Amino acid sequence: MSDSQKIVLYVDRPWISPYAFTAYVALEEKGVPYEVREVSLGDGEHKREDYLKLSITGRVPALVHGDFGLAESSAIAEYVDEAFDGPRLFPGDPHERARARQVMAWIRSDLMALREERPTTTMFYERAKKSLSVKAQASAEKLIEVATKLVPFGQTSLFREWSIADADLAFMLHRLILNGDPVPDHLRDYARSQWERPSVTGFVQHARPDFES
Repeated sequence: MSDSQKIVLYVDRPWISPYAFTAYVALEEKGVPYEVREVSLGDGEHKREDYLKLSITGRVPALVHGDFGLAESSAIAEYVDEAFDGPRLFPGDPHERARARQVMAWIRSDLMALREERPTTTMFYERAKKSLSVKAQASAEKLIEVATKLVPFGQTSLFREWSIADADLAFMLHRLILNGDPVPDHLRDYARSQWERPSVTGFVQHARPDFES
């Protein structure tokens, strides 16, 4: 692949960012060749001039395609879906596509207490040692309530076919599942089916550096 077509995905060095996860799954599902480069947030590599130049905002993940750079995982997923041939990442039906975008936007903007008490370090390193607080429990109940409305009972995808929103929702549910928090069986089955996709296992099972508390 020439430099004008080269695709590079920048991810966090520990491979625990839910947003890097989305971008990684998008590229894997699309089947486009790319390379991964790790960014050390602890060392401030995302603040370096060269990284700011390609990402604009200094956020991780970032995607570089030739001389075009883009940050924000939802924007990356949409760009990958539109710029490259391959299986769709978002539904073709406009109503379903809008719903997928709603799910992804909601996951990124709500449930803060749950994200704080079940951070991704508890998914890939040490499990949480404390029960959920009242606020986090309310977030967990909201997640389960919304997921129950969205996921048809007994099905393994939100819509007729898989979408990138499935990966995001399953990732959020696994904050609870992996930490032993209660999740209804049908949502566990849904999340487990997503966790078994090759694109997802590639991220989940990726080698990580030792945990530093």
